[in-house]
Amino acid sequence: MKTEIYNRLMAMQASRRNVLKGAAAGAAALGATGTLGSLSSAFAQDSLRAQILKIPGVGQGSPGDAEWQKVGELCLGGTKETVQEGEFNGVELTFMGLNNQNLHNFLFRGFLKPWEAYTGATINWIDLAQADYNPRLQQSIATGTVDFDIIEMGAPFEGDTAGKGLLNEMPDWVPGLIDADDLVGYLQAPVGTWDGKPYRITIDGDCHTFAYRTDYFGDGSITGRAEPPTSWEEVNAISKELIGKTDPLTGLPAHGYLDPLKGWGGFGFYFLENRAAAYAKHPDDPAWLFDPDTMKPRVNNPGWVQAIQDVLDLIAAEGSYPADQINADPGTTAFQQFLAGTGSMLMWWGDVGSNARTSDTSVVGDVVGFGINPGANRVYNSQTGAWEETYNEAPNMAYIGWGVYVTNRVEGDSLKRKAAWSAAAHLGGKDLSLWASAYPSGFQPYRNSHFQFDEWEAAGYDRDFIEDYLGSNRDSYNHPNAAIEPRIPGIFQYYSVAEDELAKGYAGQYAGAQETADAIAAAWEKITDQIGRESQIKLYKASLGM
Repeated sequence: MKTEIYNRLMAMQASRRNVLKGAAAGAAALGATGTLGSLSSAFAQDSLRAQILKIPGVGQGSPGDAEWQKVGELCLGGTKETVQEGEFNGVELTFMGLNNQNLHNFLFRGFLKPWEAYTGATINWIDLAQADYNPRLQQSIATGTVDFDIIEMGAPFEGDTAGKGLLNEMPDWVPGLIDADDLVGYLQAPVGTWDGKPYRITIDGDCHTFAYRTDYFGDGSITGRAEPPTSWEEVNAISKELIGKTDPLTGLPAHGYLDPLKGWGGFGFYFLENRAAAYAKHPDDPAWLFDPDTMKPRVNNPGWVQAIQDVLDLIAAEGSYPADQINADPGTTAFQQFLAGTGSMLMWWGDVGSNARTSDTSVVGDVVGFGINPGANRVYNSQTGAWEETYNEAPNMAYIGWGVYVTNRVEGDSLKRKAAWSAAAHLGGKDLSLWASAYPSGFQPYRNSHFQFDEWEAAGYDRDFIEDYLGSNRDSYNHPNAAIEPRIPGIFQYYSVAEDELAKGYAGQYAGAQETADAIAAAWEKITDQIGRESQIKLYKASLGM
């Protein structure tokens, strides 16, 4: 990133970022003993962390199975402290997870091969595409049975799984092994628990952050704007202004914001949420998806309708989106478009930050900047039923991060249970997690210890880039008006049907934004009645801390 652009960004976000940067830098410098002079000794103690971060090294190409296995072997310390060599001989485990972008399960295979060799256990794999994940899991939820011992799963599904007895409670020896207290605040309990019992080993800290092309802004840029946008109104205006212009990096048509217009197994709904949170998540109200007293959907209130209208406006502005955007899901917008040089702005998880500098397919590593979810110049107050003409920010804590869970299939078999939790703990180990946050993995920073900028810089990241990227994550996690997702039963049933109705609206099958939103609300009401309105109200309130 160019220094002058970085400096302008920092000035723009000084009220948030400077405090956090100072705290992070101080924490890194203070290290374990709390003195500035201990920096070198802290890194000496963390030599393993420094070692794995150089595998293969930023700018040295995309890591593959050889690197994943090497990192997995170097991080076996916790396993060797708690498991005898060969202790799990003959144990077979089945692991269900994702194969997105050749990440997730592919990395887990590499990380766990040394674990298998040491412990003697064998892992069988169920690989699912993102769009297939929710339907596959819903089969187990509907039947109350599981055909896997370990699952990669997000916290929103905890109500559907832990709440129905499908998960195994975490043993007492696991939290200390993974240093669970190191998790950022919003990932601490009650996340990962149900009825006060722990079930989750966190391996991710999902929030959506704003990525933008720095070469689209600044003196002489094609937007003519000195700064990147800070509101969705600006995002739409810039997207329209760029129609007909040429991308400064690729020479291809320039485009503004990249909305994914195709569903993604329920996960695509998060991208409308980014816009809607700014318009509809009021700082004085923790609820923004449903009314907490009635479970009446808010998805068709004026704030949500404005978010849908924003997307419809760009669909109508020919050339604002790349061709055939109606068939672009979130995977397309991030990996086939933005990182490949198409488009100038997008919201996504942390993969964009780690992939920008470490993936062979990225061309934007030197011209990408980051910030929190853009705000809006007005916010709808659901409690008063009126718009308030004030700037509002609400970062979207989309999915509350992936975790590794053990299912009830291990109950009654103490050796298999220990093996399953040992494998899960290996994937959620503190040191291994740092590597997964810094390199393409499908995961983003989620521990307090991930925000030690010096470690990333030693791995090959330049300081400006990493302060910007990590800062956008930390600002989002710590924002006072963060839009938190409820861990209620059926949450992805709501999201999936919303995607179906949005697809109809984007294709022009509804009269406009309000009719599209009303169709989503009507479908959500049916789901709530099917699950049980009174129980949903109770669980929704609990998830919001009410």
